[in-house]
Amino acid sequence: MRILVTNDDGAGAHGLSVLHQIARSLSDDVWIVAPEMNQSGASHALTLQVPLRYREVGERAFAVRGTPADCVIMGIRHVLKDKAPDLVLSGVNHGSNLAEDVTYSGTIAGAMEGTLLGVRSIAMSLTIGFDPEGKQHWKTPLEYGPRIVEQLLAGEWPAMTLMNVNYPDLAPGDVKGIAATRQGRRDQGGLHIEERSDTWGDPYFWVGFKRRRMDPPQGTDLRAIADGLISVTPLHLNLTHEATRESLGASLSLGEAEGTRRKGAG
Repeated sequence: MRILVTNDDGAGAHGLSVLHQIARSLSDDVWIVAPEMNQSGASHALTLQVPLRYREVGERAFAVRGTPADCVIMGIRHVLKDKAPDLVLSGVNHGSNLAEDVTYSGTIAGAMEGTLLGVRSIAMSLTIGFDPEGKQHWKTPLEYGPRIVEQLLAGEWPAMTLMNVNYPDLAPGDVKGIAATRQGRRDQGGLHIEERSDTWGDPYFWVGFKRRRMDPPQGTDLRAIADGLISVTPLHLNLTHEATRESLGASLSLGEAEGTRRKGAG
């Protein structure tokens, strides 16, 4: 099995090394194509106004001056053009990608691009910041990641679907289990803009998010992580809301006057 590994935290990120170890436990044919610099929050952006450049940073490892989506395209269409990968792994992200994070995340975007190019893809992220001692439990994805990948690959996936795996902020022995979840929804009241001043007295701004206590619904990715479970969420790239589409199909019309004008045009 040929595996392409990418991320959004950059080619030097610790999480990329962890994911590489997970991939190497599954295959000897593992390649890394990752961003030269941190691309967190880049979402599914493509670099279109400047040329892409990349360099070899190790054996079967390349750093691209671009986004995670750029990296997957470069990996599949150029670096591995002789033989496409069987799997794209993106991560392990430094921080969870839950709820609406999936619309911002470069980690998810790497898996999205792999899916669009016809390769089964899995995004992985580690929840960080809740351990009372400030520990980061990278051993948790290392221990559970290989078996999760094997279990996911053993089943059939619908077309245009990727898997979003999030690990709780717990040591391996404290993980309560694995849950198949749906995308949750955070309380956005904590989202704010923080204004500061530079050394010249000119203002600049940071987007911030204040953590709030939540009671997320059962079955969501947020609830699974809160309960100490590994969350596995299948995400579908077709964003059409079918129920609304059907109702619109019954209600949308040009109307009699508009239809008459169109018939008489030209």
